[in-house]
Amino acid sequence: MAPLRLKLDLRLFSQEKTESATPKKRQEARKKGQVAKSMDLPAAFILFFSFLSFFLFGGFMNEHLMMMFKSIFYDFLLMNVTVENTQRLFKKLMYEMLLTLGPIFLICMVVAVLSNYLQIGFLITGEPLKMKFSKINPLEGAKRLFSLRAVVDFLKSLFKMSVIGILVYTTLMAQKDNILQLAKLPLEEVLRFTASLTLQLGIKIGLVLIVLAVFDYLYQRFEYEKSLKMSKQDIKDEYKKTEGDPLIKSKIREKQRRMALQRMMQDVPKADVIITNPTHFAVALQYDASKMQAPTVIAKGTDYIALKIRQIAKEHGVITMENKPLARALYAQVEIGDSIPADMFQAVAEVLAYVYKVKGKAN
Repeated sequence: MAPLRLKLDLRLFSQEKTESATPKKRQEARKKGQVAKSMDLPAAFILFFSFLSFFLFGGFMNEHLMMMFKSIFYDFLLMNVTVENTQRLFKKLMYEMLLTLGPIFLICMVVAVLSNYLQIGFLITGEPLKMKFSKINPLEGAKRLFSLRAVVDFLKSLFKMSVIGILVYTTLMAQKDNILQLAKLPLEEVLRFTASLTLQLGIKIGLVLIVLAVFDYLYQRFEYEKSLKMSKQDIKDEYKKTEGDPLIKSKIREKQRRMALQRMMQDVPKADVIITNPTHFAVALQYDASKMQAPTVIAKGTDYIALKIRQIAKEHGVITMENKPLARALYAQVEIGDSIPADMFQAVAEVLAYVYKVKGKAN
């Protein structure tokens, strides 16, 4: 019986999203508004600092409220009901309410901005506001409704409400005796006790929600990183889009080399002399005393390119001289378009002097 053989397609493994997201993928996701953010964290901070503000500025608020009511009863109650007096009354009330609640509103606004900034930094994008048909697709909505994320959010909300319920129950039970005595106390004492108990509950609930929101933020970061995971094939595709197809890039570089070689060969007839090895190296030098401070290399090459340089030089009557050490040194140390270094002046000057002497005899 022949053994059973299974074919395994290794390309399937390249599609598994096991790689961390690249900086480009993260940047694109951020531009689309996809960031690691917990919606519970700003709400928890706002709740906590709101009640903390009431606790800190309670005396100030109470004083201004009492002054406002005294002003209404002593100054405005006995005034004639006219348009001017009504406007003055509303202006007074608006000013006092703004002065009383302004600090709390300011603190809440600063806390909301900071809690979001600490999570995602500075980000302004309108991408999430764009109309997308997938958002109103019933099938997509049903998938989101019964997804694992929806289950996690439900369990998270259930746990949160349970913790808050237990906290409220234990706090009220601790004050049970005082609560039962409220019927015997004056109204002012009842209001003071109720306000104090409410502030205690608010601060405690705010602290608990902040702790839970921190864990929620860590979970959101985990989900965010998981959603950005890339496969090896995704990384290769991104590299091709960013850097270009390596095959196309190699063809472009090859074309650039051919064009540079062609331009170099066009400059060979302008040379004053070709210094050779004699077969392995060829360097073309040009010197114009009115334009150049030193002789300049306008072409160079080895083997086949050196042969082409010599052939073009022969066709255009450019003198070729054999000088192995100088040819090697020029090829190794001087790039095309650069002047020769000072330590080669003497050797090159002797070559050029000979060339000019030969040209002078020829003429």
